[in-house]
Amino acid sequence: MNTSHRRSDAPRDLLIETHDLRRRAGQMLQMHRSAHAPADFGVDMIGVPENSAVDLDLRLESVIEGVLVTGTAEVTLTGECSRCLEPIEEESSFDFQELYFYSGQDAEEDAYRVSDEEEIDLEPVLREAVVLNLPFTPLCRRDCAGLCPDCGVNLNEHPDHDHGERIDPRWAALRDPRLKDLGTASAESGPDRS
Repeated sequence: MNTSHRRSDAPRDLLIETHDLRRRAGQMLQMHRSAHAPADFGVDMIGVPENSAVDLDLRLESVIEGVLVTGTAEVTLTGECSRCLEPIEEESSFDFQELYFYSGQDAEEDAYRVSDEEEIDLEPVLREAVVLNLPFTPLCRRDCAGLCPDCGVNLNEHPDHDHGERIDPRWAALRDPRLKDLGTASAESGPDRS
């Protein structure tokens, strides 16, 4: 993704100025920043709510090719358990590292770049760090018992729930009493082998 020009829709608090590094290799900045989560920052069942706090600890290092950004993002994840469908809310942290190339430096076409205004846009890097590491089947707890498949009761709240004897529906017809009578009649009228 070529971001040599700042995106006009980029949230301001995810744009980091790099003026103080003065494009001199070896310069370093450390900062803590609180930002707002962008929209669609998650997967189907769990994610970071839009506009919720994203606490960032960042280290920016000037290198010959550009600015190396190393950081940690602390977020609140919300969603629902994939087994029992109960709400989930938990604090989580994600580490990331990315090199933003200066204009004029040779880099792959989709490399991240320092903008002409000497800013870096953290949103796409954060999105990769967070969204790609979210579970597709989140659980409220590791041993979640889920829901009763017959009546839907939450088995975490009712561990002694008796849902009766479950029979695979493909075999249920064999419980028909008429089939029992058929088996008896068949045995009685079997061939006489004497």
